Amino acid sequence: MKIFAHPHILWLLLLVVPLVAYYVWRTFAGGASIRISSTSGVRRAPRTWRYYVRHLPFVLRVAAVAAMVVALARPQIVSEEHTTTSEGIDIVVAMDISGSMLARDFQPDRITVAKRVAAEFVAGRQSDRIALVAFAGEAYSPSPLTTNTEEVLTAMGRLRTGVIDDGTAIGNGLATAINRLRESDSRSKVVILLTDGVNNRGEISPLMASEIARDMGIKVYTIGVGSKGTAPYPAYNMFGELIFQQMPVEIDEEVLQKIAADTGGEYFRATSEQTLQLIYEQIDAMEKSKVEVHNKIHIEELFLWWLIAAFASLVAEWLIDKVLLKRLP
Repeated sequence: MKIFAHPHILWLLLLVVPLVAYYVWRTFAGGASIRISSTSGVRRAPRTWRYYVRHLPFVLRVAAVAAMVVALARPQIVSEEHTTTSEGIDIVVAMDISGSMLARDFQPDRITVAKRVAAEFVAGRQSDRIALVAFAGEAYSPSPLTTNTEEVLTAMGRLRTGVIDDGTAIGNGLATAINRLRESDSRSKVVILLTDGVNNRGEISPLMASEIARDMGIKVYTIGVGSKGTAPYPAYNMFGELIFQQMPVEIDEEVLQKIAADTGGEYFRATSEQTLQLIYEQIDAMEKSKVEVHNKIHIEELFLWWLIAAFASLVAEWLIDKVLLKRLP
């Protein structure tokens, strides 16, 4: 970016106006004169190159003055470099995909809302590595730790209920998330565990998994999803048709609270899509990546080139005036 360190000095360029005006007046006013009987012969006389360059010394002098004024204003090229270093956070989103996540107390159902809100969270974490874990009666990880958010979002969009044995293995889901962070060298390691039920499957208990997380310095945020009271749960009648029955919402909040407390995280209860969005916003605010920005400003001074141009103009003026257009005294 080209700027002037002292732009107010450029007002001196207005001095060129009276110089030009005086020169024009003096030229038309003329100097010494002699009387001759007729000017016709003079007018028919051939015009040499001296006639056409007679004003060039003045033009060069004005150019030199203008160049010196610009040099005094100190023209510069200023370039700014931004160096950004970020210390990201390794995050694993562990999501319950059991059949109860099809309950209709969220619209259209719990799993659709949970995926949609989690996707918004993932899309905003550009500096972090994120992995995805899904669990029901067992657990698996469809996406490893990666900074490629598109990969995580694609894997999240493919999550479905019924692809693994049904049930709620909270301990296995947390253990699988911990395994994803086992070789992480990040200073901040976080698991966001979302479930709508009570642990009833799996080989690892939730509290055993939380002890492992605590020992590994992993912070676990737990989210219980489900409205208060009852909700329409999916079921199949004797004819194999999908129906919805009002069933009590059972979330093991005591276990989820203990997991969060033991690992330095926090427990949240989401009773609607709006509260779930607020929960992810709170987690996003609490787990900010450390970003350092270093600004380096480089200034290249250009005034020397204008001084050189002014000096060259004065030298050219002198040569033309004293050599090429030399007059008799």
